[in-house]
Amino acid sequence: MKNPILEIKIEMIGSGFRMKTELGEVSMIPFEGKVESEMFSGIVEPWGVDTQIVNQMNIRHLSARYVLTGKDRSGSECHIYVENNSWQKADEFSLTFKSVPTFYTDSPLLAPYLHRNQFIGTGTVQEDGLWIRFYEIDH
Repeated sequence: MKNPILEIKIEMIGSGFRMKTELGEVSMIPFEGKVESEMFSGIVEPWGVDTQIVNQMNIRHLSARYVLTGKDRSGSECHIYVENNSWQKADEFSLTFKSVPTFYTDSPLLAPYLHRNQFIGTGTVQEDGLWIRFYEIDH
C-alpha cells in the first residue's frame, strides 16, 4: 500500500452507551482526536461517535461518523466529514481491521479528490492507542 492520505489518532471520551437485546448488542463510543497528513491537518471534533451493532448472525457492524476541522494543504480552513464502515465476526477480535470510508468536504481544493469514494481504511490498535489510516485504492 502507498502512504496514507490521512492518519488519525483516536482518543475515546468516556464509556459511551451499551445495550444488549434479544436481537443483539448496540454500543455507541464517543471520541475525539488529531489528524496529520500532507493534504490536511487538524482535529477530530469531540462529537464523533463509533456505533457498533452485533446482529443475530454474530456480525459486528462498526460505523464511525465524525468531523475533522483544520486546514487543507493550501492553508485554507475547512472540514471533512467522515463516515467509516467495517464488518467483522463479533467473536474474532483483531488489533487491525479494514474499513470503507466516505468523505465530504467544504474544501474546494480537496473535494474533487475526496468525493471520488475510492479509498480503503485500516484501524490499528497500537501501544499509544487507536490509529485510523486511509489509503487511495490502486487501480
